[in-house]
Amino acid sequence: MTQANSELKNIVEAALLVAGQPLAIERLLALFPEGSQPTREELRAALDELDREYAERGIELKQIDKGWRVQTREKYTPWVARLLEERPPRYSRALLETLAIIVYRQPVTRGEIEDIRGVSVSTDIIRTLIEREWIREVGRREVPGRPALYGTTRQFLEHFNLKSLEEMPPLAALRPIEEISAELESRVQPAALADVAAGEAPATAAETESEPEIERTVAPADRDGDNAPPTAEAAESEPEPAVVAQALPAERG
Repeated sequence: MTQANSELKNIVEAALLVAGQPLAIERLLALFPEGSQPTREELRAALDELDREYAERGIELKQIDKGWRVQTREKYTPWVARLLEERPPRYSRALLETLAIIVYRQPVTRGEIEDIRGVSVSTDIIRTLIEREWIREVGRREVPGRPALYGTTRQFLEHFNLKSLEEMPPLAALRPIEEISAELESRVQPAALADVAAGEAPATAAETESEPEIERTVAPADRDGDNAPPTAEAAESEPEPAVVAQALPAERG
C-alpha cells in the first residue's frame, strides 16, 4: 500500500470511529475538499484494507444498509458491558413481537397486527417504536378509514446490527414466537451498548420486561386508529400467542 493509500485508510478509520453512525461512500467523499477527493474505488479499497486488518482484532467493520461503521465484535460484548454504568434496556415481549410482525409483514396496518396477534396492540408500543425510529408510516391502506401502513427504517437496521432485512432468518418453517422475539433481542444487545454509553434515556413502561396478563377488546371503528390518546387499559400489556403458525407467512414476500 502506498503512503497516499495508507493516509486515506487512516482518514477513513478516524472518521468511522468519530461518527458514531454508519457512513456511506457519499458521506466519506464529502470529508475531502473539492478537487482532492479520492475515487469511490479508492475508498472501497481503504474499507477493504481496514476489514482485513480488523480480522484478528476485537473490533470489526460492519456494513449497515449502504454505510459502514466500526464496532465491537459481538463475542466481546460481555467484557465491554462491564465498562458501562447501566445495562442496556430489555424490551417487552409484546413490543418485540409487534416489531417482528412489522418486519416480516410490512407494510402492515395496526389492525392487521392485531388480527395476527389476536389481541389489541398498545398505542404506547406503536408510539415507542416510532419514537425510537425503528418503524415509520410508509403509506395508507386504501380501505375505509385509510389506516396507516408501517414499515421498518434504516435506523432499525443500524440498531439491530443488520446489513439488510435479508439477514433476518427466513420463516421457511413455523417457528415459536419466542424464537423470533429472542432473535431480535439477541441482535439488539451489542448495538444497545453504544446507545447506553451515549446516554440513551431509560426504557419506558411500554418497553419494560414485565407485563400484566390482561386481555382487551377493541371497538371495530377504532382498530386502525393511530392518534387516539392512550388509556390506562391500553398502556397495559397483553397475553401472547405461543406460536406464529397462524400469524406469519411461511416465507417473506
